[in-house]
Amino acid sequence: MQCSHCGKCCKKTEMLLSNADVKLLEKTGYKCNEFSFVNKDSFRQLRNVNGFCFFYDTAKKRCRAYRLRPLGCRIYPIIYSEDEGAITDWICPMKDTVSAQEIKTKSNKLMKLLQTIDAEAKMRRQNR
Repeated sequence: MQCSHCGKCCKKTEMLLSNADVKLLEKTGYKCNEFSFVNKDSFRQLRNVNGFCFFYDTAKKRCRAYRLRPLGCRIYPIIYSEDEGAITDWICPMKDTVSAQEIKTKSNKLMKLLQTIDAEAKMRRQNR
């Protein structure tokens, strides 16, 4: 995939995070509660600041945590649709540059990630 750095995927993000994502980002000095929150369904989610992902630098149009970005961000523009399963996100202007092999590989990673995130949210609900 070729990214245009348009920032559309970082605007009003609803990106879910795994515990592994959080640990990796915390190693860089960021505090979990700065860049994320637990939503009403017990999923950990990236925080938005001024309408963009906490890590998105609007001036430079770049992610400040790109090398250590969450797995969901690495998998993007493959997303999960309740109706269709793993699909290419229509808002991404570069969606047509994703190869069939990349779609297959990223779809498999996405489904595994969602299983992990679901299990982690279930544990949070049980520990309330």
